[in-house]
Amino acid sequence: MTHAEKNAIISGIGQSQVGRRLNRNALDLTIEAALLAIADAGLTVADIDGLATYPGGMPGSRDGFPGPGTPVVQDALRLELNWHSGAPEGPAQVQAIINAAIAVSAGLARHVLVYRTVTESTAQGQRRRPAIGAGAADIDGPMQWSLPFRALSAATWTAMYAQRHFHEFGTTKEQMGQIALNARRNAGLNPTALFREPMTMGDYLGARIISTPFGLLDCDVPCDGSTAMIVSALDHAPDVGHPVARFEAVGSALTGRASWDQRADFTSMAAHDAAAMMWSRTDLRPNDVDVAQLYDGFSWLTMSWLEAVGFCGRGESGPFIEGGRRIALDGDIPLNTHGGQLSGGRLHGFGFVHEAVTQLRGGGRERQVVGAEVAVVGAGGGPLGGALLLTRLA
Repeated sequence: MTHAEKNAIISGIGQSQVGRRLNRNALDLTIEAALLAIADAGLTVADIDGLATYPGGMPGSRDGFPGPGTPVVQDALRLELNWHSGAPEGPAQVQAIINAAIAVSAGLARHVLVYRTVTESTAQGQRRRPAIGAGAADIDGPMQWSLPFRALSAATWTAMYAQRHFHEFGTTKEQMGQIALNARRNAGLNPTALFREPMTMGDYLGARIISTPFGLLDCDVPCDGSTAMIVSALDHAPDVGHPVARFEAVGSALTGRASWDQRADFTSMAAHDAAAMMWSRTDLRPNDVDVAQLYDGFSWLTMSWLEAVGFCGRGESGPFIEGGRRIALDGDIPLNTHGGQLSGGRLHGFGFVHEAVTQLRGGGRERQVVGAEVAVVGAGGGPLGGALLLTRLA
């Protein structure tokens, strides 16, 4: 059986300037990334007939998180669209990319511009980026059980999972530190990464505590930037002029409770649901993967994804990454080759897809994984997760 996503490719990628407190308009960054992606796909603006983003614009938001909605970008580029989509919930950030692949496969559009834009660093600098729920007049839903106890941040919610993993499996902070150290080593080879100076285990362990067991260097770095890609019909591949990334499988399942604190297994997250679906849609297996780009909003999330994708068993991510050899550029499974969000900057999931495509095209320069033909992307943490398996198509 041929699954629908196999009829779609990522034909072009583009990324705006990425930095801390750029004080640039979110739409300005979006258009910069979009035009680069369109040109990279061998297309013109007039060829774009689909548009998608995550989370889809949130009127009134001033925290730098949502980015411009699709109507704003459609108007700015004067696009004539057959299909567009933007929604705040779903299989994490890659929802927009999965939606685009399915739309192309269904013939609803031929070339979909997909983008994700953040200006969280500038908002933070202008003191417009409060903790989630802070200052809310009315609190309801699940947050009513956490916000009154000053659990205002995803750092606190995720730390509970990490602490349980430490307790149940003997995971250590030194083991978890390999995620941050590996990211920093790779960022040193990426000229667009925000933090490129060397980091030692001493630096990592000495960082101030944010929410036990997380220190400052376990947390991703708010930044400003936009990432865009073009999801096209498969038959466009010969016209692009460079290798493209073909969708091999997607994972969007949510079988457990969509909750930070009510999941049946408190050492796993929705990543496990998404990864299981992804593997059910392909004959490839984890040992076929050449490079992994796995979400690192907090370092332990990457460990959860390593287990979810099947690079190691349940509870085994600590020993798996101990010493850092297996996840290095020349290791068994090169991980977050651009520096991830811990050192590269929090582009909220889309940076991982951009890097996966870069690796499959052989464009990683000093950080390139030799012979990369299969890449996995895991996006999101906690109650939402989405997965992509991409292959090189020359």
